[in-house]
Amino acid sequence: MKTETIQLAGDVPGNSIELRVLRFEGKNREATSAYLQSSLHGSELPGQAALHFLIPMLEKAAREGRIAGDITVIPQANPIGSAQWMAHQHIGRFEFFSSTNFNRSFPLLENFDTSSLPAIDGPVPLAERLKAELLRQALPHEIVLDLHCDDESESYLYIHQAFLPEMYDLASALGSTAILSWDSTADAAFEEACAHPVLQLPKTEQKTRAVTTVEFRGLSDVNIDTGKSDAEGLYKFLVHRGVIVDTSIALTVDFNGPVTPLENVEMIRAPQGGMILFHVDIGAQVKAGDKLVTVVTVPGDPAGDIILTAPQAGRVLTRRGHRYTRRGDDLLKLLGSRRSENAKPGSLES
Repeated sequence: MKTETIQLAGDVPGNSIELRVLRFEGKNREATSAYLQSSLHGSELPGQAALHFLIPMLEKAAREGRIAGDITVIPQANPIGSAQWMAHQHIGRFEFFSSTNFNRSFPLLENFDTSSLPAIDGPVPLAERLKAELLRQALPHEIVLDLHCDDESESYLYIHQAFLPEMYDLASALGSTAILSWDSTADAAFEEACAHPVLQLPKTEQKTRAVTTVEFRGLSDVNIDTGKSDAEGLYKFLVHRGVIVDTSIALTVDFNGPVTPLENVEMIRAPQGGMILFHVDIGAQVKAGDKLVTVVTVPGDPAGDIILTAPQAGRVLTRRGHRYTRRGDDLLKLLGSRRSENAKPGSLES
């Protein structure tokens, strides 16, 4: 393994960040290559835990000469967000200066030529230069895995429709319970920026690629057991795709969870602010009209309770981690079988 430290100057004198890049050189120039990153949202750590346990597995494979394709790993892809704290709270989803989601507004390139991206020392803000550098690192690879998590959630994947059903192998390897399929979100998340030049290729070439956002359960699911299990799943996928050679590993592609278009996802939102009381847990199957959430707007007076019900039958995929909400806040994702009446273009959340 080779470790490279890329330094990006801050936006004012005396400040900078360091991007730690781990590289494993493959022995076969024809083998599939892979890029993995985590914590693009600085406070999302389950993917970072997975990579922490994956690295020793890759080092062992490297010592034994079993790394076939090049592998690039960036365990902490967003040092800016990782450093953002306020009043003892880690706030790594939005950049403080612009309030922009760190996983939005990536450049969309028509091909794999990154020469038009801002230089590492270019006259643009640090967050833009960081995004450009992450794309430079990722785009040369056939496999790109961006590891995230939700608030409280099952393990699931975002996958462009062009990569399905071939990417059921990743869902099987990771034990994902669901796939959210998309065509165009128009928000230019990292996944979309990496998929965009791939989608300009012939369809037969698209099918050999794997570009996705992995949602490893919830924010608090950071522990040894899940980290090791997720690392083993990632390793098994890399073996299955020929990036690593390991004759002791065999993957059975047996994913049978729902594949839900984004427009079929019901985002249950709070009509008023108040305390949140959930009636259902993640993974629950509900019928239309079932109680999902009670928002307590006047504590001590049940007359102020607002009960939110399921607009259609489906599976509860995620819940919010906090229990006090503002008006209009997202509370829950429900995977439906038909288009949501509230479906709108773009990503599900900001």
